Amino acid sequence: MVDVTISEAADRLRRGEVVAIPTETVYGLAADATDASAVAKIFAAKGRPDFNPLICHVADPAQLDALVMLDDRARRLVAAFWPGALTLVLPRRPDCPVAPAVSAGLPSLALRMPAHPLARELLARVDRPVAAPSANRSGHVSPTTAQHVRDSLGTGIAVLDGGPCSVGLESTVVGLTGETATLLRPGGIAAEDIEAVLGETLVQPTDQTLQSPGMLLKHYAPRLPVRLNAAAAQGKEGLLSFGKPLPGFATVFPLSERGDLAEAAARLYAGLHALDHVAGLDGIAVMPIPQQGLGLAINDRLVRAARGR
Repeated sequence: MVDVTISEAADRLRRGEVVAIPTETVYGLAADATDASAVAKIFAAKGRPDFNPLICHVADPAQLDALVMLDDRARRLVAAFWPGALTLVLPRRPDCPVAPAVSAGLPSLALRMPAHPLARELLARVDRPVAAPSANRSGHVSPTTAQHVRDSLGTGIAVLDGGPCSVGLESTVVGLTGETATLLRPGGIAAEDIEAVLGETLVQPTDQTLQSPGMLLKHYAPRLPVRLNAAAAQGKEGLLSFGKPLPGFATVFPLSERGDLAEAAARLYAGLHALDHVAGLDGIAVMPIPQQGLGLAINDRLVRAARGR
């Protein structure tokens, strides 16, 4: 894998190449969202199905007016949470320059302004929207370090190394294409915080259309099978612990010894990667995670990971 500087990364993106880039959520496999050929390289490199839409990343909220139609709800959420781990799905403008493949042919577009300083500087240099799903093979565990990218995609992808991701879970995705705001994917910002700004309750999607990334039932999966809500050891499993570890496990990766959900979220994918590479294990057991705040997003990823293998 080729490590690149931020100048080299920007040049590659402007030339229609793909580059793995850091964000505060996970590493993304980036390409110029206005270049259909470049976007196709993302799908090819990840082995990603073309019906699964991508998220566009922008350097400044001022870029939104040329891409999508905004309402008051969107403007309030942008003001409250951007830059940050919130993606908004909004109606595309008829003259939107983003390649249709980014939206998987849908009349909407998913948009985010990341908070990671390297990502923000890179986006400003490129000066166009950048599509960037997670920089890993489709359906596998998302990468939160440059090494995770190398392990998943091999040596053919250029990487801008920005260190470990601070949030460690993908962004929360909120759909604003209808009259009600929809929670399409829980993530790095708690739904309760978004609801407080909107003044309304987020609803669940009412159909099976993939309106955003992260909605596939089988996703985020390691090589080993994942067993949820473990109360005791079974076989040769490794343990993802939350709080005091369970006895009987020879290999333990602590998500948070003090039971902190933000810390657990930041360490989730690192833990799945780590246990998946321990020789002799036949599975990964996970202690119960509270279904509140960021726990909603953590449990969402774990349920999909357990289905995936």
